Amino acid sequence: MNALQFSATGDLASLQWVEVPTPVPGADQVLVRIKAAGLNPSDVKNVLGRFPYTTLPRIPGRDFAGVVEQGPAELLGQEVWGTGKELGFFADGSHAQYVVLSAKGVAHKPRHLSFAQAASLGVPYTTAWDALERSGVVAGTRLLVIGGGAVASAALALAKVRGARVLAAARRPQQVQTLQVQGYPSLQLAQPEALAAQVAEHYVDGAEVIFDTTGFWLPAAVPALATFGRIAIIAAPVDGHVQLPALALYRKGGSVVGINSLLYGVEACAAMLEQFGRYFDEGLLPLPEGLYESPLEQGLERYAEVNQGRGEKVILIP
Repeated sequence: MNALQFSATGDLASLQWVEVPTPVPGADQVLVRIKAAGLNPSDVKNVLGRFPYTTLPRIPGRDFAGVVEQGPAELLGQEVWGTGKELGFFADGSHAQYVVLSAKGVAHKPRHLSFAQAASLGVPYTTAWDALERSGVVAGTRLLVIGGGAVASAALALAKVRGARVLAAARRPQQVQTLQVQGYPSLQLAQPEALAAQVAEHYVDGAEVIFDTTGFWLPAAVPALATFGRIAIIAAPVDGHVQLPALALYRKGGSVVGINSLLYGVEACAAMLEQFGRYFDEGLLPLPEGLYESPLEQGLERYAEVNQGRGEKVILIP
C-alpha cells in the first residue's frame, strides 16, 4: 500500500511518500480501508518531534473514516470512523490506504456524514466532548467557550445539544460574526482585565464553566468564574507557564481541568464517537463545511501548508 511515513523527526522533510506492505490484522483487530483521513496540527507536530514517545518509523494520522475489510464478521463491510492516541505515535496511523487497530476502536459512521466529513471530526469533537464531560456541563450550565477554532465550534455545538446556556468569545471580528450567524451569543475579546465585565453582561453571577481553547485566557478567566466554577484548558503558551491568580481561584472554590486528547486510546474514543455520533443523524449537530480534500499523495504539500497556518480543514483522500 502507499502511505506517508517518517523515520526521523525535527523536519517535515523527513516525511516521505512510500510503498509499504499492507498491514495484517491480528486477533480482535480490524483492517480498515481508509476513505478519508483528517490532517490535524498534532500530526504535523508529531513529524516535527513534539511528542517524544513516538516510535519510528511511523505512518502519521489520527482521524479516519473508512470501510472494514477484515475482522470480526459483524463488522465486515461496515462504514466506520475512529481516532485515538495510539495512531501515528506508537502504532501506524491513518495517512495510508489501510490502517489496523482494535475491533473495539472503531465506531459506526453516522449515515448523514460523508467519509470526508467524518474524518474531519475525530480529534476536535472527542476533545470537546471530554471537556464538557469532565467540567460538568449539563442542561442549564452557564458556559463560556473562548476561541474560534474547530474544538471551540465542537464544544458550542455539543453544549447546545446538552441544553447548556452558551456564550462564545473570540478575538477577531470575523470569528465573532461567524459565531453570531451560527446563532451563538458572542463577545469580542478585548483586554484580559475586561473579560469579567464582558461576561457579567451575559451571566450576572459569572460563568459556571469556562473552556479556554486558546491557552492564553486562564488568568483572565478566574475573575469571570462563578462560585465553584471550572476552567477547562487544552493549550498553554509556548513556555508552558501562566501567572495564575491562585488566591482568587480558591476563594471562589474554583478548579482547573486539563483536557488532553492524547490520554484516550482508540477504544475510549470509539465509545465517545458512538455517544455523540447519533446526534448528526438526528439533525442536532451541524454538518462540517469548508473542507479541503486533497489526494493522499499530495500529503507532503498539505503538511507544509498546515504548518504554515492554513485555516481550512485538510482531508487526505487515498
